[in-house]
Amino acid sequence: MRIDLFRMERTQCLYENVVDFNLSESGVLPLRIEEVLQGAGNASEFLSTGLKYPESDGSLELREHISAWYGAAAENVMVTNGGSEANFTAVWGILEKGDHAAVMLPNYLQTWGLSRAFAASAKAFYLVEKRERGRNPRWALDIEGLHRAVTRKTRLIVLTNPNNPTGAVLSEEEMAEVIRAARRANAWLLVDEIYRGAEVDAHLTPTFWGRYDKLIITSGLSKAFGLPGLRLGWIVAPKKLIAKLCQYHDYTTLTPTIVSDRLARIVMKPERREKVLERTRSIIHTNLPRLEQWIRAHGELFSYIPPVAGAITFFRYKLPISSSALFDRLIKEQSVLITPGSHFGFGRYIRVGYGYDVDYTLRGLARVDITLEELKKSGRKGRGRISKPVPEVAARRGAA
Repeated sequence: MRIDLFRMERTQCLYENVVDFNLSESGVLPLRIEEVLQGAGNASEFLSTGLKYPESDGSLELREHISAWYGAAAENVMVTNGGSEANFTAVWGILEKGDHAAVMLPNYLQTWGLSRAFAASAKAFYLVEKRERGRNPRWALDIEGLHRAVTRKTRLIVLTNPNNPTGAVLSEEEMAEVIRAARRANAWLLVDEIYRGAEVDAHLTPTFWGRYDKLIITSGLSKAFGLPGLRLGWIVAPKKLIAKLCQYHDYTTLTPTIVSDRLARIVMKPERREKVLERTRSIIHTNLPRLEQWIRAHGELFSYIPPVAGAITFFRYKLPISSSALFDRLIKEQSVLITPGSHFGFGRYIRVGYGYDVDYTLRGLARVDITLEELKKSGRKGRGRISKPVPEVAARRGAA
């Protein structure tokens, strides 16, 4: 089986720990173990935990806490090693050769690559910039494109809500259209909700759970909960599908770790969960205005729609350089790591995270300014033509 190069993750592995400024992070400043244990009883009890194999699908207590967040049952939940394993297991368990998948772009391209590998056929549908007079601009679902991408042959529809990299959240009407498309095709619907809980305005994003019978939710503690190092994720799905996916999980990591399971039980208790999410939203509320000042200071160079959720911004630039080339140049010349739009299937866009030390972020962006100024000068000299950005995955690979 051939699989696409996962460019975003491969380049992050190569550069995130060697550059002076890593602006590619998409979560918030991680919690420390001592912070998780604070107020959770006797810390020595946790320190005396035996490092045995835990329950393969996660402890009953943890699954009960997770299911409560969705209004589901513990039997609807399987715990995995991170949201990435949740996505992998779900796509692997659903798709067979000859199947078709429809995948939302821009997106974290793990599910795009997996769909192409397991089914050999994936069609894209898109979020598009919507700017109407008298209304705030937003990223909106291209509903006509969704219905073109989803056909009677479609076995799986994949989307991320809140979205990575745009920070967009689907409206109730858009969610209903997605459900309508899934029902028409009798397809499974996989919704990655890992940014749910990290909203800018503190209004919790509605979950897709309970809206459709062939539904799979994936999520975890890496983004909204600020605990990426725990590698703790989960799948919420119908009980029969969970039983099937557990058999697939037996071929990967078998179980979550006992340490992650114990710490996750603390974090996902309802009262503690809300405190952790309040911390995340406080970081977002504090840091975003300062990053937006930097964006606005560049005038018409950037086209920017504020995120609704997630500590990430995604904006278009008007410069004679591809996002991949800009990415390479910033690493080599400025020792700054950003995430290019091409890593999400789009053209002249960049994603910048702002959930860590915002002063550090702004120092890194000051180096980005040096390269931007050089590019503006070269553009004024007529060295390049600025073209309209296009969805790169669709342009490069076609419908398949």
